[in-house]
Amino acid sequence: MTALTEVAVTTTPETPTPPGRARRPSMRERFPGFALPALIWYAVFMVGPVVAMIVIGFLSWPGMLVEPGFAGLDNFRRVFADENFWTAAGNSALQIVAGLPVMIVLAFLLAFYVVQKPRGHKVLRYLLFIPALISAPATAMVFYAMLNPDGLLNGILRPLGFDGTAWLADPSTALGAIVAVELWSGIGYSAVLIASRLDGVDGEIVQAARIDGAGDWRIAWRMYWPIARDFIGVVTMLQFLSMLFNSAQTVLLLTQGGPGTATTTLSYLVYRKAFVETDLGYSQAVGIVLFVLGLVGMGAIRRVLRATY
Repeated sequence: MTALTEVAVTTTPETPTPPGRARRPSMRERFPGFALPALIWYAVFMVGPVVAMIVIGFLSWPGMLVEPGFAGLDNFRRVFADENFWTAAGNSALQIVAGLPVMIVLAFLLAFYVVQKPRGHKVLRYLLFIPALISAPATAMVFYAMLNPDGLLNGILRPLGFDGTAWLADPSTALGAIVAVELWSGIGYSAVLIASRLDGVDGEIVQAARIDGAGDWRIAWRMYWPIARDFIGVVTMLQFLSMLFNSAQTVLLLTQGGPGTATTTLSYLVYRKAFVETDLGYSQAVGIVLFVLGLVGMGAIRRVLRATY
C-alpha cells in the first residue's frame, strides 16, 4: 500500500487594513514601468527652466558676467510701464486673433477634403506635411525672396496694374507678412493631424447622411466638426503656443522687430532684451507674463473647443 502523506501548506495571512483607512499605494504602483525616469527627466529639463525663469525675473542682472542682485517687483514695474511691451503685446494679440482662426478653419477644410479620398490623396498628405520639414531659415529665405521690393509677389502684381510695396518694410503690411509665413507653415501640418482624427469617423454614418440629402458643407460642420472637436482643440492649443512662443525666430530672420516696433512680438521682446540688450531680469519678467498668457489661452481654447457629445 502506498501511504499518502498530506502536506500542509502554510500561508502568511495579510495584515488587514484598518477600517476607514485606504491602503497607501507602493512606490512601484505610483510609478509603474519606466515612468519614474521620465518624470525625473521632465522635472529637471521642463520644470527646472520654468523655476529658473521665475527666479531670474526677480533679479537685477545686466549680463551673464555680472553679479546679479535682487530687484523684487522692479522688473515688472518697468515692464508694465514700457510702451514697447504694450506694443509687443498688441502685436502678439493681433497675430493670434487674426491668424489662429484662419489657420484652424483652413486646416479643417483641407483635412475634410483629404479624408474624402480624392485621387492622389496619399500624395497630398505628404505635400501638406512639407512645410513642417523645412527649417525656419530656409522658410525665411523663400519668403524674403517673395516679399522684398523686387520679389516674386511684386513681379506678379505690377503687370496687373497694382503698385508694388516693400511688404516687410512697410509698417502697415509687415506684421501681416509675418502672419502669412506662420499660416503657410502651420496649415498643412495641422491639416494632416486633423485628418488622422477624421479618418476614424464611421463611413456608414456619412453615407447615410448623403442619402438623406446632406451636402459636403453640412457633413463637414454638422458631423465631422463635432466628432473631432476635442482633437481640434488640442491642435489649436499647439498652434496657439507656437504662435505665442515661437514667432521670435520668424521675426528675427525677416524683420528683426521692425520697421520700428511694427513686428515686435512678446517672444521677440524676450529674445531682444536677453541677448541684445543683456537685460536678463526684464527679459524673464516678460517671459513670466508670456507664460501666464499661455496658460490662460490654453484654458480658454480648451473650454471653447471641448467635446460636446
